[in-house]
Amino acid sequence: MERLILTRLPRALMHLFGCAAFALVLVLAGCTPQSMLASALIPEGTASILLGHLQGMEEANLKHVAALEARKDWDGLAKFAEDNLSRDKNSADWWFVAGYAHSQAGRHPRAVECYSEMVRLAPDDMLGWGSLAQAYRDSKQPLRAAQTLNNAHNVRAGTSATYFLLGESYADLNRDLPAAAAYRESLKLNDEFAQAWFGLGRASARLNRVNDYESAMKALNKLNPVLAKELAELRPGPR
Repeated sequence: MERLILTRLPRALMHLFGCAAFALVLVLAGCTPQSMLASALIPEGTASILLGHLQGMEEANLKHVAALEARKDWDGLAKFAEDNLSRDKNSADWWFVAGYAHSQAGRHPRAVECYSEMVRLAPDDMLGWGSLAQAYRDSKQPLRAAQTLNNAHNVRAGTSATYFLLGESYADLNRDLPAAAAYRESLKLNDEFAQAWFGLGRASARLNRVNDYESAMKALNKLNPVLAKELAELRPGPR
């Protein structure tokens, strides 16, 4: 999964569930502040995130997928994927391509259906679980997103990215205690993950956990001053 873009991404991301996969989740996540850093994870000239996951696909299909993605022809990409699925409904790769295309086109309920099939066919692929959870978030179903990620963690060990998304899902639900716990799990696996520090700091501010908030501020001042400035606006006060 990582071969196409591994050397172009920060070392801090090597512990996630695949560099292409993690960047894809941030691209699919239309949230702030996470989305504003997605482009920084995918440097100019880096190979396609989508193609980074399709290592086993035939070369002609890869080229066509690449051309459709380059043109941002999401309808064409969805049709191409579903044409291939009409011939092989047991291809996790084509369900992934279809889900990605529908997500980019804003058809989140259909993306949920596609990623659900990907997860059914390839339950060990954490990209599928993360993409499904994000599609639920995009469909305004954060509870289903959290349930999906908890199910994923029952299948195999969680990653920094999946715990981060779990934290975001709980944050969507205004459940700050489990959100903070999820961000902590993310940071145990990658303590240079600035977005997870921001999430932990935000949850800590809401919970009035001053020490935890200050720890997040200290980390972000080093890792990402932009996020540190945003978190500073949420500083908890006396109750």
